[in-house]
Amino acid sequence: MFSLYPAIRPLLFELDSERAHDWSLTGLDLCHRWMGPLLPPSAPCAFEGPTTVAGLVFPNRIGLAAGLDKNAEHLDALGRFGFGFMEAGTVTPRPQPGNAQPRMFRMQSADAIINRFGFNNLGLAQFIENLKASAWVRERRGILGLNIGKNASTPIDQATDDYLTCLEALYPWADYITINISSPNTQSLRGLQSAGSLTPLLHSLKTRQGLLTERLKRRVPLFLKVAPDLTDEQIDEIALAVNRAQIEGLIATNTTLARDQVEGLAHADEAGGLSGRPLFHQANHVLKRFREALDPEVALIGVGGILSDADGLQKRAAGADLLQVYTGLIYRGPRLVCDLAKALAVAQPG
Repeated sequence: MFSLYPAIRPLLFELDSERAHDWSLTGLDLCHRWMGPLLPPSAPCAFEGPTTVAGLVFPNRIGLAAGLDKNAEHLDALGRFGFGFMEAGTVTPRPQPGNAQPRMFRMQSADAIINRFGFNNLGLAQFIENLKASAWVRERRGILGLNIGKNASTPIDQATDDYLTCLEALYPWADYITINISSPNTQSLRGLQSAGSLTPLLHSLKTRQGLLTERLKRRVPLFLKVAPDLTDEQIDEIALAVNRAQIEGLIATNTTLARDQVEGLAHADEAGGLSGRPLFHQANHVLKRFREALDPEVALIGVGGILSDADGLQKRAAGADLLQVYTGLIYRGPRLVCDLAKALAVAQPG
């Protein structure tokens, strides 16, 4: 199935970006449904032993970034790519359609994508039903991260309520939960990264985490997903808040609003977040700065512009414990997952 992607990709790229995205996932599900019973159960790529990060044992260091499977509908099919972990979402308490279409744009010459989806999703109740239906989830074939956000209609000063609602509902299902405050496509959301807003938000979430840990007898780490469009001073302020709250991990980074790397290209002026190769160095700078500012025990997931083995190794060198991919899958295909896992294993000392 993996070997077919280079032949299929030109056909998909003739379609509208979002339609191609949806059709690809539907096709994967069909292949999994027809061929799955004839194949061994999906398993993570194994080129090195498992690694423990934030108290969790990851089969390998390569994960699916949030945003590709917003509703946790395709985890069984995507699990065949060999991921050590997958992150589904972003999910909000109530369903919402997101922003008007078109809202996803390829920039092929730059290996980049601009999107302004706006947390389109089916809501928390359907998200949980989809988790219940997934064999990959039930059988714990890898680490499951669940990414939570606020509804666009929720006032920013009530955002904490939405995050707490999601945390409470998803805690029994997740291996870790990501607090997404960095999407550029929900009005005012990135304002939650300011020290005045972030500190009380993290305090509320950590307090609820403690209560849920006691009630359910299991601890689910909290990760914070941040933007790449941060000054060094802002990074230091966020790191201080994360250290004080004892948040277990941080994901660097979400998409960027910057356009300097794609200036003059078709679609460069579209509103939304830019992902892919143009984000790589900016995301790495943020990643490295956080590694320097965070307590050593805070886990770091590096995401943004990973399209090759060399990219993955640079993320590790910048301080990432784990990696996530999304846009790289679209441009390079499923083989990228196991290629990255193998490259990191070969690069391990000793």
